[in-house]
Amino acid sequence: MPRFAAIDVGSNALRLRIVEATSPSVPADESQPLARVGKGDPPAQWTELASVRAAVRLGKEVFVSRRLSPASIGEACQALREFRNVIDEKHIDAYRAVATSAVREARNGSTLIERTRREAGIALEVIEGIEEARLIQLAVRRKLALEATSALLIDVGGGSTELSFIDRGKHVWSNSLALGTVRLLETYLRDGRNMDAKRLRLLNEAIDRAIAPALPQLKAQTITHLIGTGGNVETLADLCPAKNSTLPNSRCIDTGTMRQLYRKLIAMTPNERRDSFGLRPDRADTIVPAISIFARISETLRRDALIAPGVGLTAGILEELIDKFFHVWDTAGEAETVLTSCIQLGRRYSFDEKHGRKVAKFATQLFDDLRSIHAFDERDRLLLRAGALIHDIGDFVRYDGHHKHSYYLVQHSDIMGLSRDERAIVANLARYHRKSPPETSHPNFRDLDKEARGKVRGLAALLRISDALDREHLGKIEGVRAAVDEAKHKVTLFLRGDADRELEEWTVMAKSEFLRDVYDLDVEIAQEEVAE
Repeated sequence: MPRFAAIDVGSNALRLRIVEATSPSVPADESQPLARVGKGDPPAQWTELASVRAAVRLGKEVFVSRRLSPASIGEACQALREFRNVIDEKHIDAYRAVATSAVREARNGSTLIERTRREAGIALEVIEGIEEARLIQLAVRRKLALEATSALLIDVGGGSTELSFIDRGKHVWSNSLALGTVRLLETYLRDGRNMDAKRLRLLNEAIDRAIAPALPQLKAQTITHLIGTGGNVETLADLCPAKNSTLPNSRCIDTGTMRQLYRKLIAMTPNERRDSFGLRPDRADTIVPAISIFARISETLRRDALIAPGVGLTAGILEELIDKFFHVWDTAGEAETVLTSCIQLGRRYSFDEKHGRKVAKFATQLFDDLRSIHAFDERDRLLLRAGALIHDIGDFVRYDGHHKHSYYLVQHSDIMGLSRDERAIVANLARYHRKSPPETSHPNFRDLDKEARGKVRGLAALLRISDALDREHLGKIEGVRAAVDEAKHKVTLFLRGDADRELEEWTVMAKSEFLRDVYDLDVEIAQEEVAE
């Protein structure tokens, strides 16, 4: 049976988990590409082979100095070399290693990534908070039945807290907050003493300030369940158990009991907490800021229970690895997540949603019709759709130069389901939907690697034509079909819609020069014949 490994390089500790999996159910017709065909499909069954935790606190200095110390980097590399030995011993088939907020925020995070590759042979990927939220959601949704309810997921890590709202099993929104146990510890509780009134007030003010941007979303939702994940949750489930969990396959924390425990803990030093409650040293200090975060959110939402599902980031990584290995990953669902996130981003900036959807429809059709020419894959098709949807959000800032404003807004926004590199491609597509084509003299384009530049050029050529087809945002053109004549180096666009579309056709021809440069195709326009 195949084996899989997940590595989480967190702010408070490093974790390795290795499992052996059996194949989940697959569609009967194995000649077709496999995909998870329904919510009822059972996931693969796991057998855990190894679980290793290394108490390396990378966030110890980062959240104050913005740098990883040489000692912390050395300790992390040593732990990762040991992880590599376990991985080699277990003969795994696939793995994913991710680093979160401490490495993400460190100015010298690339040093750890490079040393990890060189010394341990591990490709360490720095992920953003929105990707953490996606993976944790995946793990929680596989563990708990959320299809008939609503829930707020609260993942409290060492450097960040991810909030995600799920309604009837579907992701609605996520927020990544610069709020974590180690971050608070290093900022307000560094000397290891017990809490006095002043420090307690500062701690609560810091938490309230970090949560404040998410409050409008939190208060706008009907939230039935609070679900907590992160390193401290299982400890809290042991120390503050509720009599009955409100969801099966989970434990439950009584938030009233948790607040009583909090009052005891803040009167103790970390060593006293360790001795009194049998806590690990790196749990005895972080448990106070962890309870502070959970307590403030549960008080705000007036909830007396916090569900502890017993899963986290590594479980989400393994779920995805296993599904993709067995070719049952929900590709359509993943695409829906990306596009929904784009729509949410566009609405935040009051975009012309009807125009964005129409341009995305045209761009997708051109992509499909020109497959023999461009040779891009389905993931590239998704990036084009995403870029087409939100290409005009820069109008929110100012119409003049809005393509440049679109680039900035996309580049600095969270889009669930896209990596940092993919988001950069989408941002550049928005940048080049009009005006000058991509040039290496442009920093935003120059910073991309060679493969990404090729994607931006090839996809932007299609997006510029697609945007031109709805030049006036009036929907005059209803549909487009492209026919390529490779021998004549020509593509004919068959248009369907209003007869009064001179401006759209003129704009298509004006924007066709870049498509000619990229694909060596001249553009012609023809009327789509309607079958009688």
